[in-house]
Amino acid sequence: MALEFDLATDVVVVGYGAAGAAAALEATAAGAQVLVLERFAGGGASALSGGIIYAGGGTSVQREAGVEDTPEAMYAYLEREVGDVVASETLRRFVDESPALIEWLKGHGVPFEASLCPYKTSYPNDRYYLYYSGSEISGAFRDIPAAQRGHRVKGRGTSGKKLTGPLAASASRLGVRVETLTRATQLLTNEAGSVIGVECHTLRDAPGRIRDRYTRMATIAAKPGIYYPPLRRALEKRLAGMERRYGTTIRVLARRGVIVSAGGFIANRDMVRQYAPRYRGGLALGTTGDDGSGILMAQRAGAAVDRMDNVSAWRFLLPPSAFTGAVLVDADGRRVIDETRYGAAVGHALITEHGGKGWLLADEVLMRTAIGQIGKQGAWFQRGQFEAMRRTAIRGATLEETAAKAGIGAAGLRATVEAHNAAIDTGAPDPVGKPAEFTKPMRTGPFWLLDVGIKPSLANPCPMLTLGGVVVDEHTGAVKSTEGKDIPGLFAAGRTAIGICSKSYVSGLSLSDCIFSGRRAGLSAAGERVPAPDQATVEGN
Repeated sequence: MALEFDLATDVVVVGYGAAGAAAALEATAAGAQVLVLERFAGGGASALSGGIIYAGGGTSVQREAGVEDTPEAMYAYLEREVGDVVASETLRRFVDESPALIEWLKGHGVPFEASLCPYKTSYPNDRYYLYYSGSEISGAFRDIPAAQRGHRVKGRGTSGKKLTGPLAASASRLGVRVETLTRATQLLTNEAGSVIGVECHTLRDAPGRIRDRYTRMATIAAKPGIYYPPLRRALEKRLAGMERRYGTTIRVLARRGVIVSAGGFIANRDMVRQYAPRYRGGLALGTTGDDGSGILMAQRAGAAVDRMDNVSAWRFLLPPSAFTGAVLVDADGRRVIDETRYGAAVGHALITEHGGKGWLLADEVLMRTAIGQIGKQGAWFQRGQFEAMRRTAIRGATLEETAAKAGIGAAGLRATVEAHNAAIDTGAPDPVGKPAEFTKPMRTGPFWLLDVGIKPSLANPCPMLTLGGVVVDEHTGAVKSTEGKDIPGLFAAGRTAIGICSKSYVSGLSLSDCIFSGRRAGLSAAGERVPAPDQATVEGN
């Protein structure tokens, strides 16, 4: 039967993080009227993030900092890092457009700074805004010219809001309409299967005091709720109750297309249990809105999904930079990985190959150096995690005593350290390929073992985000059906969709892909014309 619509526009964007904002901006620039449906107040997981944009090939920020980089070097690194998750032509386009992406962001008010971080770290403190954000200087990539490509948006602390805020402000100036406190629940289709709109549950007509209270509670649930899951769960129950009591249903007609950019599904414990059971128990890196609702809506409209078992789990060892010389071992005392690798690679190795068990070994000389560095190198949250690990560290006069106290294999630890030291003494390659300039001998007791295993811990949490999503056409962002055809009128971007980082993540690659894929979807949707909404139906009915 025919449906009535409460609102009408050319392009509807579901979700207002970095991907949704980029989509809205490009669709508007292409001449479309755009309406954004935002479950909370905007920003999404992008606003909670560190605000890192992975970009290179000679960006203006790199040039100002004196960093030499080429598209060929950036492509070679990413090709090895992300594999075949996207076609080589798509990766090449992502790389070639990288310098222009930074200029596009600048043009919308996003601030950058060319202050170069002089040491290896997982995230720079407020003095530095350009750094090695991946594994570029690690052993596995030493044949590729390395360059600092982590462009941190300028702002104190974790600076994600300095990305999403300016984008949203620019979109507002350009006429993008936003319906906040509005949760998309269903995609609307016509008899031909074209997506023509969205059904929503909204608090738009709720009393002002209710809307204000809901917004405040949602903000707390996002952060600090991200660090204390019980608080988030309690607030989610209250938010759901307010939605039931004060919410109403509306339908929005999309004359050209719908773009779903509603995040991933790390906040949906059932979906994580279904698709990626090994990754239960980590810190859900996202908001309550990262519940997979966008992916599920698209699936009900016939969308194909892929890489749903791929979760990026981060176990950062740095700062302090001295820990590049530490030795990461498992429960048997065996070496795990090159310790200079990015935290997602470390986390992946621990979970998939070592049962989530890991200890960082340092001798007294290295540990004292690390203690002296952390105050200057670490951001507040990094200092807190370091101190928590330091307080709970195991110490012993000998390797065997330390291993026994930690409950790990003493013989294995002794063999690991002897092989490590022998490689340094003889000039042989490091057993796991760590570059020689980062290796340090382990000789001086007492020895320290810091627990860096993957387990629920408020003191040293393991952040996780999902990388899988709906399959899209890599030229347009159109969502693909399970039969491999474009679903007319439906597009996806960001972590709702398969993208550049859907196999392997390094810092900044997700946000960069959000902008890349969001812009692509916005341009395509603005030019998309779907059949008139006669005889419209709800998803698959």
